Order: sequence, then C-alpha cells, then structure tokens
Amino acid sequence: MKKKILVTGASGFVGSHLVEAACLAGFEVHAAVRKSSQVSEITPFVTKFIYPDFNDSAALADMFATGQYDYAIHAAAMTKAKTHEQLVEVNVGVTHRFLQGAFSSEFPPKRVVFVSSLAAIGPVAYTDQPITENSPYHPVTDYGRSKQAAEEMIREQFADKPITVIRPTAVYGPREKDLFILFETMNKGLDAYIGTAPQKLTFVYVKDLVDVLLRACVSEQHGLTTFNITDGEVYSRYDMADVFKKTLGRKLLRIHVPFGVVQKVAQISKWLYRKSSKTPVIYPERLGELTAQNWGCDISKAQRVLAYLPKYNLATGLAESLLWYKKNNWF
Repeated sequence: MKKKILVTGASGFVGSHLVEAACLAGFEVHAAVRKSSQVSEITPFVTKFIYPDFNDSAALADMFATGQYDYAIHAAAMTKAKTHEQLVEVNVGVTHRFLQGAFSSEFPPKRVVFVSSLAAIGPVAYTDQPITENSPYHPVTDYGRSKQAAEEMIREQFADKPITVIRPTAVYGPREKDLFILFETMNKGLDAYIGTAPQKLTFVYVKDLVDVLLRACVSEQHGLTTFNITDGEVYSRYDMADVFKKTLGRKLLRIHVPFGVVQKVAQISKWLYRKSSKTPVIYPERLGELTAQNWGCDISKAQRVLAYLPKYNLATGLAESLLWYKKNNWF
C-alpha cells in the first residue's frame, strides 16, 4: 500500500514541484489548496485535493483523522505582506493550528516537515564561519522574523513531537517568480548590483529541495530536528549572471548602483505602494537582505542524518531553469 502524504501550499512554487516529486516517488498525494488556486499543473500528480480551514484546529484534527496520513509537509507560507502582523498570522498562527490539529488527531502523522527559511537565522558577516543549525537568530526582514517566531513556537509547544524543520536558502527553478525578475533584467542586457561590496551567496535548486523534504519524512530522526539546506556551495555575487551569459549566449552590461540611490528608490516605492494591496519589488526592509554579506551555510548535518546529496550546483540548476523559462516563453 502506498504511503499517504499531505502537502500544504501545494499550488505554490515549491509545493507544485513537491507534489510531482512525491507522486513519482510512489506516495499517494493529498494536496491542501485554496478553492481559488490554479491547480492544472499539479492535477496529474494529486490523488485528492482538500480545502482545509486553517483557522480551526478542531477541523484540522478531523482532516488528519479522516486522511490518516503517514506524513505531512507544511509548505504553505506568506513571504511578503503589508504588515508584520499579517506575516505572523500566516507563518506562525496557521502553523500552530496545523500542528495542533495534526498531533491532537486520532491518527497523527508519523512526521510533519515544516518548511522554514534560512531567513529566520539571517546573514552573517563576510568573514564569519558558515551558518549552522545552532547559529543565533538575527533575521533582517519581517518574513525572516516571522519564520523565527514560528520556529520558536514549535520548540516551545511541540518539542516532543516528530517534527522536522527545513531551512532552505534562496530557492530557484522553473516557475519561480521572484528571482525571475532578475533574469528578466538580464534578458534586457543589464547586470545590475547594489554597491560594490563582495558577497557570499547560497542557493538551492528546487528539485534538490523537494528531494530533501521527502527524505525528511522517511529518514530516522528523534523528536524535533532542524536542518539548513543549500546546494553545498558558496557563490560570488556575479556567478548567477555568468551562468546566464553562458547559457543563453547573451552579453550583459554590468553596473553598480550606489546604495544611497537604491535606498531612495526603495523609500519612494514604499510610499507609492502605501495604499496598494501589493508590495513593490524593492522596499527599504528588503535592502538589508539583498546587500547581506554572507549566506554561507554548513549542510553537513543534513548530509549525515538525511543522506542529503545535492544533484545540482548553480551552473547546472540555473541552466536548466533558464532553458525552461525560454522554452515556456517567460522571456
């Protein structure tokens, strides 16, 4: 009999790749989505769609009792919002009710995997040692602070439960929209940077991320565990553009925009979007993340406990992604 897995956020970027990988790995996949979600791309990989009420822990407990899931991966999240309170409600409140429902159910899952973010820890100084699972929290965005709060809530209230916290660094791959904005700029011939200070950056290809999420479900662990996830490499701020040029055969004009100029643009953007439900691409808080010195990360714990072995580095993963964007007419 197939093992049953529940995936929240199944119609999102990571979630869509996750349900496909889970199906191909032999799981019976149940996808938790909103009724308004676009699900055509994932329908072939989903046995059942469900529409949970994330405001009701009792209803969530019933959902777990009915589904009798072997595993659950909570990938649903909010990455940006107009207020910190909105981020906390989704990234902490929904997570709390989801876990409460899971472990108060008559049939709790064998393990729940929570998709957090390396943003919860935040970057370190350029000369610092790589980030580990025990590095202190110092997030630089509201999103990172909301993920920190979620992790702290899990430790305080569910430390004795079989939960795995996965902290991926910047995730890229087909259908990803945030980094795609950067690729669009490059496709227009511009390779732009904020300031001139060197950076140590990390990335993970979405296929490697979903592989380790599934490994986290089935690997032997005890109680609450946490893992930082990258592709194991550290890159300069120019490596992504170099792969773009090589893959698509483009020439790019490299420019460095002074931080003060970008800061002013970010402040103006925030003011222009003040009455909009959307958030601008560049806003003051995000500058700290974009100009961070060092996202270098130690993944040895995931390699040891989860047998995580990334198959893609930036050169291979980004080339595959860019060719997908081109083939599917994203640019």
